[in-house]
Amino acid sequence: MWLLLAVLLGLILLYRWYKYGLILENLTDKYVFITGCDSGFGNLLAKQLDKRGIRVLAACLTDHGAEELKKETSTRVQTVLLDVTNSQSVTAAAEWVNDIVQDKGLWGLVNNAGISIPTALNEWLTKDDFATILNVNLLGLIDVTLKMLPMIRRARGRVVNIASIAGRITFCGGGYCISKYGVESFSDSLRREIRRFGVKVCIIEPGYFKTLVCSPELLIGQLKNRWEKAPEEIRSAYGQQYFEKCCKRYAEGLSNTNPNLHLVTDCIEHALTAVYPQTRYSAGLDAKLFFIPLSYCPTALADFVLSKQ
Repeated sequence: MWLLLAVLLGLILLYRWYKYGLILENLTDKYVFITGCDSGFGNLLAKQLDKRGIRVLAACLTDHGAEELKKETSTRVQTVLLDVTNSQSVTAAAEWVNDIVQDKGLWGLVNNAGISIPTALNEWLTKDDFATILNVNLLGLIDVTLKMLPMIRRARGRVVNIASIAGRITFCGGGYCISKYGVESFSDSLRREIRRFGVKVCIIEPGYFKTLVCSPELLIGQLKNRWEKAPEEIRSAYGQQYFEKCCKRYAEGLSNTNPNLHLVTDCIEHALTAVYPQTRYSAGLDAKLFFIPLSYCPTALADFVLSKQ
């Protein structure tokens, strides 16, 4: 009995290994548009796809980011300035992409641009603090996707959205986790709507990774800023000791981040180049072995574990 189950499991794993190992041909003819290429995952992915011979259309927020990326890549990489919170900027970028890809269409859209601060306890924040993150991580992603979809449909291509394990389980206050839950929901609905056109939508769910988007110093600095701006009644209710405990917990969380960004970009590359991409990719052992399993646990257990983090 056990031997039969072991053989069956082995055959399933072998089939999955073969299926997901199939890679598309003629990758050099395909265009991929990536947002947030100034640093972090987007910057590394642009370089990684360039080495694969894929034509990369890299969107950067700053001139400096665009110039630095050009220096480190081949002529296959073209850059454009993009602020995902500005609809005019998104429209201009979409027109620029359309002029380049023309009838061939856009094979891949990677929605990578994102921010993680301001982050603090919900009561220490304002509505504008929530809106700052949502405008980039969720509404900006939606705006870019809607503008690029006609070109994606033309190529029967791929949409790859960078979510997070924070889209599976909430571990901090503020707009970050809310935005990532939104990315998951938008991606699921979009996937069902456009699969009739041969378009695939993939979600990347990284764990804690070390990027330049939010350093420990930056996080603690903005945390102190929100605390100092909070009304006296709130500061009195929580107390200075609790505030210092929060700062320590946030700092320790960022100090344990994974520096191997390629674990995430490898998932994105597979989503773009595999014949049969996965719907969801979990990047990092903390995502695979801790956060995602924890998201399936009873709420009381998850609350207890996360309160100890």
